[in-house]
Amino acid sequence: MVLEGLGKSLRNVLDRINGSANIDDALIKDVTKELQRALLQADVNVQLVLKLTNNVRERAVNEKPAAGRSVKQHVTKVIYEELVGLLKNGEPLSNKPQTIMMVGLYGQGKTTTTGKLANYFLKKGLSVGLIGADVYRPAAYEQLRQLGEKVGAPVYGDPNEKDAVKIVRDGLAKFADKKIRIIDTSGRHALEDDLIDEIKNIAAVAKPDERILVLDSQVGQQAGPQADAFNKAVDVSGVILTKMDGTAKGGGALSAVATTNARIVFLGVGEHIRDLEAFDADRFISRLLGMGDLQGLVEIAKEEIGQEEDMEAMARNMLSGKFTLNDMYAQMAAVKKMGALKKLVSMLPGMNKVEDKIDFDATQEKLEKYKVIMDSMTKKEKDEPNLIKGKRIERIAYGAGVDPHEVRELLKQYNNSKKMMGSVSKDRKMRKKMQKQFGSMDPEMLKSLNPGEGDS
Repeated sequence: MVLEGLGKSLRNVLDRINGSANIDDALIKDVTKELQRALLQADVNVQLVLKLTNNVRERAVNEKPAAGRSVKQHVTKVIYEELVGLLKNGEPLSNKPQTIMMVGLYGQGKTTTTGKLANYFLKKGLSVGLIGADVYRPAAYEQLRQLGEKVGAPVYGDPNEKDAVKIVRDGLAKFADKKIRIIDTSGRHALEDDLIDEIKNIAAVAKPDERILVLDSQVGQQAGPQADAFNKAVDVSGVILTKMDGTAKGGGALSAVATTNARIVFLGVGEHIRDLEAFDADRFISRLLGMGDLQGLVEIAKEEIGQEEDMEAMARNMLSGKFTLNDMYAQMAAVKKMGALKKLVSMLPGMNKVEDKIDFDATQEKLEKYKVIMDSMTKKEKDEPNLIKGKRIERIAYGAGVDPHEVRELLKQYNNSKKMMGSVSKDRKMRKKMQKQFGSMDPEMLKSLNPGEGDS
């Protein structure tokens, strides 16, 4: 998870609030100190930390909770709002036809991020063309070509041409029919005059709708000055922070860039081509605090699975308590397509409390084995798992190349999952939250999931 250390510290702060019998001035003072420590350890600027915690203390003491809200809920809401305010929100990249120019220094992950961005737009059904205009770094074009091949986007470039402007002009003409055209430009070890001149010359020809600066989040608070310098030099319209997974300086980079005029549009959160997250301060903080991000989970599912009807069928069975091995199989296949299990779990509300107890690598391996076992079952067996006993277990185990006890283990897991789905269907708050996320479902179907609740 992004900023895992900070997330744990912030959740400890909230647990301290929720576990207290009385919210008084002394507790607020202790909580703000814990909040300060958590943010400073995440490399957030001292002045920003002091400003934020002073605001939390003042609002927690002086503001009255809204009607129907407890003092604990009020203090939690104040912390949430102040953290969101620290990061700010910028407009996301639109899906309209556009030309995007990628800029940045060497070693920031610019070319890799170009491939990830292409994948992001392709998943939205938009055609993409990539232009390799880095004429200085050896093998830059080849790297981009391989990334383009991986995601399914054509690449234009000429390793023998040293005129970046000419490459861009020719590339734009070649990809005139593409909805999205992304230009990967050269970098330098520092923001030098010749780099600024080249970027300006390319921009004059390309007239890009977006100038995206790619920054390595490991530079921490120095990300702010770098973003500011590029912004003044070439009018940066957005920033992508890379390597946000597992870096102690990510909080510093994130908050530092947010205080400049540049908007953060994406976070690079891993090495896989899909590991690019659209940045939204509200949803980002919600996940850090363990409140989940069901909207983000649904968006990933819709992009990766691709069939909205399948999503609705899965949600219908989850919410109604009807759950077969076919549903379990479909969910496993969806999880595999959607990416790392740990990331998906972090998007579920409250799962942070059990996250540390889960061996994600072992769980992923077990899911793969379960899929093989279910491939050895008949359709009727998957529809009616209660039929699977005795000789059927032995036959399925033989066909899957596993021991019979592993088939029984799968059935036990299925029964546990079925019970959990049943409890979700009876939990009014959770059901309503899930229904809100799957708002495109047929109203009559939603109504059928709420027996006795009228049309609400």
